[in-house]
Amino acid sequence: MDWKHGGYFSCLDRDGAVYDPRKYVWLQGRQIWMYSRLYNQVERRQEWLDIAALGVEFLTRHARDSQGRYFFRLSREGAPSFFQRKPYSAVFAVMALAEFSRTGAGSQYRSAAIDLFWRVLEWIANPELLGRVPMPGQPPFQSLADSIVIAKMALEVSAIDDDPRYERLMRNCLEEALLHEERSRRILLENRGGGEDARLYPEGRLFNPGHSIEATWLLWLLAERLGEHTRIPRIAEILEGSLETGWDREFGGLYYFMDIEGRPTLQLEASMKLWWPHAEALYAVVLAYTRTGECRWLPWLERIHEYSFQHFADDPRRGEWFAYCDRQGNLTHTLKGNHYKGCFHVPRALLYCAQTIENHLTRRDASHREPPFG
Repeated sequence: MDWKHGGYFSCLDRDGAVYDPRKYVWLQGRQIWMYSRLYNQVERRQEWLDIAALGVEFLTRHARDSQGRYFFRLSREGAPSFFQRKPYSAVFAVMALAEFSRTGAGSQYRSAAIDLFWRVLEWIANPELLGRVPMPGQPPFQSLADSIVIAKMALEVSAIDDDPRYERLMRNCLEEALLHEERSRRILLENRGGGEDARLYPEGRLFNPGHSIEATWLLWLLAERLGEHTRIPRIAEILEGSLETGWDREFGGLYYFMDIEGRPTLQLEASMKLWWPHAEALYAVVLAYTRTGECRWLPWLERIHEYSFQHFADDPRRGEWFAYCDRQGNLTHTLKGNHYKGCFHVPRALLYCAQTIENHLTRRDASHREPPFG
């Protein structure tokens, strides 16, 4: 926390010291959401509310340009430093403002979250509004990320606004995300469409195991929310296929990127093992097991848990997870945070795991109680 200028530092070395004082906007939103969620669902601890408020004040004062578009990076004091021309900083601002508004902090944050939600949808549909002019030579791919972030935002904002359009959007996102399935492998590809020549391009062959796995738990929750329970077996198969395809059978861990035809990827870091896919996989498998009771998920849970806590969480004296390993599992960086890793994936996954397990045990215990006498 930066108590002098507001907001949060995310570039932290192994000991937690700041090595880059700049503020990365989507990590500001993510940390606001995280502390607001802890305050709302775990314990109404004043310290957590104060930390969330520190971020909200900084975000709302500094993160937007004159058109309401969100920067990617700010100076420590809040001066604009970089504009990414993508909607994701605003996506996490929506989630942050929606969750913070549930703390009782004020109606202005509720209305701000709702208004921003609909603006983000415009930016996703019309990227030229963010300065990304469509190019005639670009294959017409549709991104899995778009469906996923819209669904995430809709789930968050529908908790503070009863507009029926959110449910329709969630239903559309569920349908569109499942269109990314590559049936033979039971995985979700990053991009779909592109016509008959899609597989000529690396983008048309791209598989991100962590993203496919993250999408499955979100789609599972969407299906439950919408009463689309017949979709869940298919979503479970995609989760299992993503784990089987994405797991490195020689060295363990989930690959970062893969080409489904085994051809070179454009991403030079493709064979690396990163913290966030493993955090997402922990929750996805916990969700699958507690919902179904099927034992096929337990070996996966043990495997992912063992890899995660041996490689990323193996710093008991200093705390926090590492982020980056090479294919063999050796640390490539000892940092604990940077412009992509902040206070989000790890605490969110662990919180979701804990809540899901606790709810499962409560339901199980209730079902085993004897009926009252008489």
